[in-house]
Formats: sequence, structure tokens, C-alpha cells
Amino acid sequence: MELTWHGHSTWQVELGGTTLLIDPFFDNPKTEMAPEELDPEYVLLTHGHMDHIADAGAFTDATVATTPELAGFVVDEYGIDEENTIGFNLGGTVELGDAFVTMVQADHTNGMETSYEYSGGPPAGYVISDTNPTKVADEESETFYHAGDTALMSEMKDVIGPFLEPDVAALPAGDHFTMGPLQASIAADWLDVDYAMPMHYDSMAVIELDTRDFERAIEGNAPGVEPVILDGDESFTYE
Repeated sequence: MELTWHGHSTWQVELGGTTLLIDPFFDNPKTEMAPEELDPEYVLLTHGHMDHIADAGAFTDATVATTPELAGFVVDEYGIDEENTIGFNLGGTVELGDAFVTMVQADHTNGMETSYEYSGGPPAGYVISDTNPTKVADEESETFYHAGDTALMSEMKDVIGPFLEPDVAALPAGDHFTMGPLQASIAADWLDVDYAMPMHYDSMAVIELDTRDFERAIEGNAPGVEPVILDGDESFTYE
């Protein structure tokens, strides 16, 4: 599994022969990529805030998978063909090419920034694996958890960690709108992952992060977890 961070919460996941892109937002200082340089088969959206869906309309040939409410929004507002959407919900698992994607809870808001009111459904995170994590407990599987925008929540300790068994977690760590380094480090411990990577930081002044604070927090609160700090557009391979 190859994971590439394009800044903020935008991740490209290569699993088997399948490419997924999560929360496309390329107007951030960590990436030099333009949306048209990527060609994912699937686009996953965690929630409807503009810093997570702004570039969804650039991928009209991809299939967009998200909550039914947000799928309807991108059809209406971004020109996505309805046939190229998959609406599912919390707890559900869909098979997208070689990837099994399970939608999990995120503790956040989901107001839609339009001139009229939309419901985006619940905010979410995604657990992406090469096996179906709701049916197979496989120590040899490769499993990535994108936490979305979230606060620390007991769901990580009670469900996501022990039941879905992620190996690698991308955790928001910029504080203010999401977890900061301390909460993210506790999340990493609860999830019992091998690797934890920060995201959702340095895109604006209020979420600036000294990544050494993230590393120190992980070392202090999740000593069995290795912190991984990626530069923008840098990749990490888990195998």
C-alpha cells in the first residue's frame, strides 16, 4: 500500500491496482500538484467543508464515494454524474476495486457552505484495507485509517482499533478545528497502529504546527507507534 500526502487532508492511496483520492483540496501550501495531474478511479469525501471537497469537480471520470447526502451535493454543485457516485453510510463497507472501504464516525461538524441549506450527512473517516475488515481479522492485511476531521473519541478505542485493526493512521493534528498533537497521540495509542502521520495543519495560520510537537506527543503517549512526518507530495509505503 502506497500513501501519498498532498497536504491538508488530501491523500492518494494506491492499493493493488486501485487508486483512491481522499478529500481533494489542492489550494494548500504543502502541494505542488494540480488536480488534473492525478487520475484516481475513486474519490472519497469525509465531509462537506470546502477544504475537503473544493476540487471534487476535477475528477468527473472517477467514482465519488461518500454519504448519500454529500453524493447528492456534488452531483448538484460539481457536475458529477449521478451514475458515478456511491452513497453509503457509517458502519458500511463498500468494495472499490481492490480496496475494501469502511466508513467510520468522525466527531466534527458538517455545514455546507452554499447560498441555500444542504445536509451533508454525518462527517466520517475511512478505513481502507486489502481485506474486508468487518469479516476478516487478518494480521497480514494492509489497512489505512484516514480519520477525517475529528476530535478524540472513544470510538477509536472501542471500535476502530480493535475491530477494524488499522496499521497506519493519518490523524488531524493542527488543533483549533480538530485534534491537536496531544489528542492525536492518544488516538494513536488507542488505535494501536504501527505508524501515525499528522495531517490538517499549516494550511492557514490558526492550524500551524511544529511537527516536533507531534513526534514528542507520540513518543510520550503512544510509545509503540512510530511517527511519520511527510513532506507535501511525499509517499510512504506500508507492506
